[in-house]
Amino acid sequence: MKVAIYCRLSEEDKNKQLSTDDSESIQNQKEMLLQYAIEQGWEIYNIYSDDDYAGADRNRPEFNKLLADAKQRKFDIVLCKTQSRFTRELELVEKYIHGLFPIWNIRFVSIVDNADTANKGNKKSRQINGLVNEWYLEDMSENIKSVFDAKRKNGYHIGSFALYGYKKDPNQKGHLLIDEEAAEIVREVFTLFSLGYGKTAIAQILNERGVPNPTEYKRLQGLRYKAPETKQSTLWKYFSISHMLVNEIYIGNMVQGKYGSISYKTKQNKPKQKEQWYKVEGTHEPIIDQALWNRVQSLIGQRVKPFTIGTIGIFAKKVKCMNCGYTMRSAKSHDRYYLKCSSKIIAKDSCIGSFVSVEALEEIVMGELNKLCKEYLDRDELEANIEFHNNIKAKIQKCETKLAQYQKKIAELSKCIRELYIDKMKKLITEKEYVEFSEEFSKDRVKFEKLEAEMEKQIAQLRSEDLIENNHRKLIEEYIHIEKLNREIVEKLIDYILVGKKDTKTQVLPVEIFWNF
Repeated sequence: MKVAIYCRLSEEDKNKQLSTDDSESIQNQKEMLLQYAIEQGWEIYNIYSDDDYAGADRNRPEFNKLLADAKQRKFDIVLCKTQSRFTRELELVEKYIHGLFPIWNIRFVSIVDNADTANKGNKKSRQINGLVNEWYLEDMSENIKSVFDAKRKNGYHIGSFALYGYKKDPNQKGHLLIDEEAAEIVREVFTLFSLGYGKTAIAQILNERGVPNPTEYKRLQGLRYKAPETKQSTLWKYFSISHMLVNEIYIGNMVQGKYGSISYKTKQNKPKQKEQWYKVEGTHEPIIDQALWNRVQSLIGQRVKPFTIGTIGIFAKKVKCMNCGYTMRSAKSHDRYYLKCSSKIIAKDSCIGSFVSVEALEEIVMGELNKLCKEYLDRDELEANIEFHNNIKAKIQKCETKLAQYQKKIAELSKCIRELYIDKMKKLITEKEYVEFSEEFSKDRVKFEKLEAEMEKQIAQLRSEDLIENNHRKLIEEYIHIEKLNREIVEKLIDYILVGKKDTKTQVLPVEIFWNF
């Protein structure tokens, strides 16, 4: 029997010599599990070790590698110190330990809490362990949240990294100090805006001087920073300037809690209402004086234009440059509206400069939408789709018939095993005969249980295909008689659009539309 050993530690161990070393606790787990495996006579396939990862973290690299290897049946047993080392989520206990592992014919064993899937009698205890671990996660999340909220209310900075222009105070936890080199740039941005320069113009000035943007500056200084999701992270952008100009931290006020987690099970956050933010005034030295701040806020208020749903806004934040991935910005010339690559605007030679008129893009989208409508709603195509729909229904029915046969066979084999045990107790058959017959029946039952699981998966897949096809049709049928696009239609039908630069020879404009269906 091949065994995969899995170890995990959730917090930094103080006894580490180097950040690349395994912690002492991980080493202890490995020694314990290796000794147990050797005593059982199991062959060690591999040791998977995640150090400094929480039990609710589904992105653990070694954990996911173990699951991928398990799916390929590279070993027979998963061995852990406790069930919580594998996962603290009840959902994953059911999905893997009680769901997929038996299908993959993999046994799960944890030493300390005696979890063993080969022992059918302790399934309830494994589920109770999972439930207790789930409660632990929820309670721990609430406790951490309450501690952080208390610190926010008292004006302590609890972020992972300081805002550009500041640095963390090494002598006072939760306090910010001015980083003079970056603060000079912040003051320049506010001053330029107060003198009438636009946000894009300010970004151009900084880029032409070669001033690194906040992310690049922190990287060069060896400071902690949030890695950007887009390319060309050294450039200042319109939104970098825009966010800076309204951030009250620059006048000495600590503003936190703008986002909150959706659930303790996920790292995803959602924005909070402004009334729910934590704001404490005068927590640190300001970079911007109150007079300059007031002047800038007044100018921002004057420049705000009410958003109207119309030609100018129908593709807002939906169109990206095919070359650099930046969101394209709108521009106006001779009463016509265009979309331009934002990185090309803020820095020369940064991109090929994707460009399209809103009118031309609207025609392209309408043309593609009409093609889709024709494809789905043309009479011949409709008949073909109905036939496809009927074929799926027939396949589902056929699979359900097979599934019922497999389930019947499993029930029969289970009954045979029970009756065989009764025959043994009545001494109608010998112990040896009982073992031989029961092993044969058990093998057959396992075979049919695998067939049952595969058939259930196939039925689910067919039902999903049928549902997707129906959803596609309903969504498109809603928009078959459109004469002109509007923001509502674009928002509902389109995820995003990639636009390239027109070929000067062929006059072909590359456009790729990613639909929401």
